[in-house]
Amino acid sequence: MQTNFSLAQLADPHVAESEKILRKCVHCGFCTATCPTYVTLGNELDSPRGRIYLIKDMLENGRPADKEIVTHIDRCLSCLACMTTCPSGVNYMHLVDHARAHIQETYKRPLLDRLTRAMLAFVLPYPSRFRAALKLAGLGRPFIGLFDKLPALKPVAAMLKLAPSSLPPASPKASPGTHPGQGAKRGRVAILTGCAQSVLDPAINDTTISLLTRLGVEVVVPEGEGCCGALVHHMGREEAALASARQNVDAWTRAIGQGGLDAIVITASGCGTTIKDYGFMLRLDPAYAEKAALVSALAKDVTEYLAALDLPEPVRKPGTIVAYHSACSMQHGQNITRQPKELLAKAGFVVREPREGHLCCGSAGTYNILQPEISAKLRDRKVRNIEATGAEIVATGNIGCITQIASAAKLPVVHTIKLLDWAYGGPKPDGVSDATLAAAE
Repeated sequence: MQTNFSLAQLADPHVAESEKILRKCVHCGFCTATCPTYVTLGNELDSPRGRIYLIKDMLENGRPADKEIVTHIDRCLSCLACMTTCPSGVNYMHLVDHARAHIQETYKRPLLDRLTRAMLAFVLPYPSRFRAALKLAGLGRPFIGLFDKLPALKPVAAMLKLAPSSLPPASPKASPGTHPGQGAKRGRVAILTGCAQSVLDPAINDTTISLLTRLGVEVVVPEGEGCCGALVHHMGREEAALASARQNVDAWTRAIGQGGLDAIVITASGCGTTIKDYGFMLRLDPAYAEKAALVSALAKDVTEYLAALDLPEPVRKPGTIVAYHSACSMQHGQNITRQPKELLAKAGFVVREPREGHLCCGSAGTYNILQPEISAKLRDRKVRNIEATGAEIVATGNIGCITQIASAAKLPVVHTIKLLDWAYGGPKPDGVSDATLAAAE
């Protein structure tokens, strides 16, 4: 794609980076076939190619964002299926991130939209605030129907629909500390505690710690760690995202200095995609660039890490049919497609992949709150494809996908690590009936 940025514009490193990305696009349109919003809405401007044109025009002319570009950028899930499809290597992720930051700086949203986004940024990255908000959600449930009728309040209705009726207690394993491995030491890793996942399903990390320590891996929960920054990053709140990144880089750098780390294990693939990008996000910060690059290099999805270990034979081989849902952040963001399925198969599960596995389930961080109608269409399409596999359980590696799919699916939806832990001697996953796993007993 030909560009016409001035030398003064290119002096801005963010603009210079976006200009390099724009020049790689050859207008081929392959991305339209795998873009969930284009497939759903049929609007060229709701495809990656269409958004690229809009972003180019906005940045090249140095103008503030307007309602049209905000509408179409907001509809982007950042699923990154377009990057998997693109034959030219266009880094759409970095381009749309830049566009969102520009929107945040130059566009004044309607009042209720601003308040909703500010509330999400204030609550979701902080477990104590998020837990308190979910406990209060019961007060708003009687008004879901009313909120749903008012366009500006649909995000509030979506939040209330997604809020669970009860919450598990906070896990003591989320507190800073070290969990020694059993038997001969096979490694030392840090684990991301996270924010939303630690409230909605703390058993995911507890299970990961249990499995890794049984395998001889020492697991460290570092002091001072927090939200990865993905939630605010995707809302264009770049300073808040970078502050979270620096906080985590500091925490993991200290852990590296206190005994070394073989990996930083992440159990939410949405977080993993962002943490693996810390090196890029902080590349212009001389105090953090080198440390952030090291952190990104150490970041591993838990299935990525487990696949590199020489695992023993599983304690039990269930033979249970599992539909594996590959989160967008896993398959497109991190290019992890083989390891989770191979681990499940080795553990004795029969793995089936749903049709249209490349299409997003509609969760995408806060997307199912801010774009509830498009999100619901994608969720229902995903659930139909999953249920058509004839599976007994759904496995996936991202808490957002678990929450989204479980809101409509008849099957239990569990994190992949819980099934692996069960096969290697751990307890039966919560939410999975005895009848479902009867074949293993």
